[in-house]
Parts: sequence; C-alpha cells; structure tokens
Amino acid sequence: MPPAHILNAPTRLMKDIGYGKGYAYDHDADEGFSGQDYWPEEMQAQDFYEPTDRGFEARVRERIEFWNQRRRELQQSGPEAG
Repeated sequence: MPPAHILNAPTRLMKDIGYGKGYAYDHDADEGFSGQDYWPEEMQAQDFYEPTDRGFEARVRERIEFWNQRRRELQQSGPEAG
C-alpha cells in the first residue's frame, strides 16, 4: 500500500482517516523539491537505474546523488523546511 500522504482523498471519510495528510507538492517547495519519500513504510527504497561514470551518465549520477543527499537533509529537518 502506498503511504497515505500520497493517496487522493476524494471523500470525507478518506480525508478523515488521513489520506493526503502531510502531502507536500514539490512545485510549492522553495527548491521545487519537497524531499518526501513515496515508498511504502514497510518497503525499503530501491534503485532501478544506476548510471555509469562515462559521458553524460556521469552528470546524471551527480544529480541523483545530489537529490538523494538533499532528500536526507530535508527529512532530517522536518516538513517545515520543505
């Protein structure tokens, strides 16, 4: 099951039980990145792509590392920092 904060709450009942609560819209964040984690709580994050150190993929690797670090920083500082 996806985390409740990313689930749509089209009914009052769904809203009352927490669907959508705490969701941070990336485009509303100062950096355009909220740092939220969308993996189910009982599931460890997975990597589906690992760029090489060659050519443009080296830059892609740098960006992925940057966003992973930024996500850790935002999650440690709490939701008010996003």
